[in-house]
Amino acid sequence: MSISLQRMIMNTITAIKELQNPNFVKPIKIEYIQDGETKEWEAVISHNSVSVLLYHKDKDAFVIVKQLRPAVLNATQSDGYMHELCAGIIDKNKSDKEIAKEEVLEECGYDVPLDKIEKITTFYTSVGISGASQTLYYAQIDESMKINDGGGLTEESIEVLYIPKTEAKKFMFDETYKKTPGMMMAFFWFFDNKTN
Repeated sequence: MSISLQRMIMNTITAIKELQNPNFVKPIKIEYIQDGETKEWEAVISHNSVSVLLYHKDKDAFVIVKQLRPAVLNATQSDGYMHELCAGIIDKNKSDKEIAKEEVLEECGYDVPLDKIEKITTFYTSVGISGASQTLYYAQIDESMKINDGGGLTEESIEVLYIPKTEAKKFMFDETYKKTPGMMMAFFWFFDNKTN
């Protein structure tokens, strides 16, 4: 049996329940006035986040992660796996850049010095439901920075992948790989700013 078939069998939704005491998101109803008219909107309060575009100089490749996203599993009835930048929520009393550094180490196994992490921009995600912001960073890494295999924390199951730079543009538009718009934007930024 192939790995992808095994994953499809293993990744099955067993129940969908209303949240009672959520840990990371809080469903809310917003009442507001727009142009003199009272309106309502359903939303979710969620954490802001960071993401990091990693370019591996030795491999001439982007380092991304692949992980199960249960919401995608539910919405698409597929295997639920997403191809993403290394990322994490801002839920600690640390700078965004420090959290980005921690996420790179936890998820991908590379210890990147803070001064080698460059801010690209901040944008907003899931604007129809949460409006949380994500700050995007960039770091060039090499094999000397690798100290473990990554994979995330105990509750996570993250696969580290390398997308060769020469294949990145094709990968961006290959719809057989589920991916985030933030990663696609980061690739565009790289090709506009880091290549001759």
